[in-house]
Amino acid sequence: MSAVPVDGARLDAEIEELARISDTPYPSVTRVLFTDTDLRARAWLTDRMRDAGLEVRVDAIGNVIGRWEGTDPAAAPVATGSHIDAIPDAGRFDGVVGVLGGLEAIRALMAAGVRPVRSVELIMFTAEEPTRFAFGCLGSRVLAGVVDDARLGRLRDADGLTLDEARAAAGVGGDVAAARLAPGDYAAFVELHIEQGPLLEAAGVPIGVVTAIAAPATLRVELSGAGGHAGAVLMRDRHDPLVAAADVIRAVDREARGSGAEDTVGTVGLLTLEPAAVNSIPRHVRLDIDIRDTDEARRDAVLERVRAAARDAAAAQGVTHREEILNADGPATSEPAVLAAIEEACAEAGLPAMRMVSRAYHDCVFMARICPAAMVFIPSRDGISHRPDEYSSPQEIADGVRVLAGALRRLAG
Repeated sequence: MSAVPVDGARLDAEIEELARISDTPYPSVTRVLFTDTDLRARAWLTDRMRDAGLEVRVDAIGNVIGRWEGTDPAAAPVATGSHIDAIPDAGRFDGVVGVLGGLEAIRALMAAGVRPVRSVELIMFTAEEPTRFAFGCLGSRVLAGVVDDARLGRLRDADGLTLDEARAAAGVGGDVAAARLAPGDYAAFVELHIEQGPLLEAAGVPIGVVTAIAAPATLRVELSGAGGHAGAVLMRDRHDPLVAAADVIRAVDREARGSGAEDTVGTVGLLTLEPAAVNSIPRHVRLDIDIRDTDEARRDAVLERVRAAARDAAAAQGVTHREEILNADGPATSEPAVLAAIEEACAEAGLPAMRMVSRAYHDCVFMARICPAAMVFIPSRDGISHRPDEYSSPQEIADGVRVLAGALRRLAG
């Protein structure tokens, strides 16, 4: 497999071309679900898939799926893929390497004369990023059947449009329930992705073999007090929700650090207050908190301690407290057989690899609910991602594609 003819120059050119389909100037990339820019990118990708000889279909949630037919069409296919949507002012490699790299892996296998027994499908997942509807991994959640119609029906964008209205405006129709898959519909799934962290680069290792993927619990805490004039209300009379919020922020950091495992991380990613004026005591504060781990029980224990700390902080300041768990997905553990296929492909290509966990969230989390799954990481320069200076070299990307091609070949038979 080390001789698989990966066309790195073609792949690099395609990554650069797709990067210019953006709402922000290159090298910044902004592609939000079902906008005109997103639809142009989808059309561009569909053309590339068809040019490669894939049969392309779009399901009811907008996942774009290209199929390379195997010699046994009745056998459950093997899949690969990722996403091409991008948060505002992001980079050109996140997700894209897994989609265009997956396409290049299929082209390389075709050029090498491989005839897979199982069909191979390339999936461009809808809305891995939560940008438009504040709900990440939308396409893979629907495929895995882990989101119900009621939750989908409640989704609104900033303009008040429902998901169904946005789908219709984008020309994506059909019953979303029809897009759901059953366990066994895919034989395996492998996702190629940039690491989005510094470990591979620091170790000088070209390939990461992902054994587990952390998943977040998202907690919203709202604290409300009387507010008032910053000069007129004496300290003894104050019930300041922002002071309580400061205690909650410290609790998130303290409990995540004290979990006993470095895989536990806690972040207060969003803090809003009303009124936002230097001469006014806040009346209302909202915190959105992300706690994630590769161990669900340990993560949930940290979450419960943070919730208790929020109640205590509110009581200490004499403010009202409200909380809501917005999301609590389970982590994913990679399938040993898929890990073995990846590591055999690394050895055959002469590429050193290291096992690692992913602390970032990926579509693979949900694909692992319905089939054996694992991920391949390539280095990210300085660990940077979600920024215009995100970068992985053409050689690093081509190495990842060689490994992906080798793994797909083994898994497809």
